[in-house]
Amino acid sequence: MNIRSENTEDIAAVRQVNIAAFDRENEADLVDRLRGISPSFSLVAVESDRVVGHIFFSPVIVEGECFNKQILGLGPLAVLPEYQRQGIGSQLVRESLKECARSGFHAAVVLGHPNFYPRFGFVPASSKNLKCEYDVPDEVFMVLELETGILQDCSGIVKYRSEFSLCA
Repeated sequence: MNIRSENTEDIAAVRQVNIAAFDRENEADLVDRLRGISPSFSLVAVESDRVVGHIFFSPVIVEGECFNKQILGLGPLAVLPEYQRQGIGSQLVRESLKECARSGFHAAVVLGHPNFYPRFGFVPASSKNLKCEYDVPDEVFMVLELETGILQDCSGIVKYRSEFSLCA
């Protein structure tokens, strides 16, 4: 399994991975709308020259007290159904979080499954005085500090890019 940055030749395959993983086009459309927005990045998992997984990060902002912090939103994370439950999603999360840290980002947030993301260090965002702009259960909106204590002076509402509102 090779994890690497998405390139232009991967765009169609990434779209198909997202459609297959979510059984709808919403997330694939979202990635297409967000691609090219800075700062954002996209990694793929490749097996035998086939894109089998994908993870995407895009910028979020905190309305409140959280100055000079670069925070990314993780999502979507997708793996082809026939490759799920083989650790590919976990590999994508681990490698992408290392890339986030190397690139100078301070934290990542995710709207995701509360039994999956904590294994990577994500905690409920409310424990760091952050709330999601969407009305979601506390346990599904999580944050990971990429630098210990970096969010101690932060509080506020995390806002995703407007492109997310078209994903419902």
